[in-house]
Amino acid sequence: MFLINKLTIIGLGLMGGSLAKALKAQGAVGEVVATGRRAESLERGLQLGVIDSYTLDMAEAVAGADVVVIATPTLVAEKVMAELAPLMTANMVVTDVASVKGNIQKAAERIFGDVPSNFVLGHPIAGSEQSGVEASAVDLFLDHRVILTPLANTSDAALSLIRSMWETCGAEVVCMDVAEHDAVLAATSHLPHVLAYTLVDALAQNGAAADIFRFAAGGFRDFTRIASSDPTMWHDIALANRDAILQGIDTFAAHLNTVRGAIADGDGDVILETFERAKHARDEHFLGQYLARQKKSPSS
Repeated sequence: MFLINKLTIIGLGLMGGSLAKALKAQGAVGEVVATGRRAESLERGLQLGVIDSYTLDMAEAVAGADVVVIATPTLVAEKVMAELAPLMTANMVVTDVASVKGNIQKAAERIFGDVPSNFVLGHPIAGSEQSGVEASAVDLFLDHRVILTPLANTSDAALSLIRSMWETCGAEVVCMDVAEHDAVLAATSHLPHVLAYTLVDALAQNGAAADIFRFAAGGFRDFTRIASSDPTMWHDIALANRDAILQGIDTFAAHLNTVRGAIADGDGDVILETFERAKHARDEHFLGQYLARQKKSPSS
């Protein structure tokens, strides 16, 4: 049976809290200790039963830990690694949940000289527009993917441990190159968040903003839901994955300009072809995923 005797979570929020809940529900963890900079959120996690104890002293928190999870915003993770570096031991496996992997790898190389073999870079592709430990959910990772980006020197044992941890939470684990991960996530997650924030901000500054939001229908709510996500976290992501996001913005802007030109010229053929291609691509991908999940389901 898979078991982590002591799990330490650095930065107790949605991701760290959900991981603790999922492992506890599976009986896969003996003790969950959390640390961070804000005693209020840690105390709340204790009250909710998400963690077993907390401390503001990182050395105390990680002492004897089998697994340490850095669950802070992307840019904060770099500061955490610097503080964690002298506390790491050979028996400790460290991982993270940051949405950008390139900056974590570079920061680790600066801090450690090289990324330690017992540091497994990871990113669960799951989340919510809500944040904080109060929003944590036992099933947040169920049937979602977790991307691990092992390096050439990553320990097989460490990689296996972190893979098992996420699989115990019900996630599908895949491995990917760091650069590929950041490019894929820029297109599928980071760019959509930038677009949602920008659209809502633009409309909010419109003179008719009150009526715009008053009469917004389901499509607007669905598209802009992610603009309710934690601004600090997405600020960090935008800066950490700057190059890939800029490339995505440029590609999107070129396509948007083409559609704008077609609308301005009354070119219905281009408009319809664009919309039909987009519908086909989305339906083919997401319907295929849905049918695959239904086929795997015991109730199907």
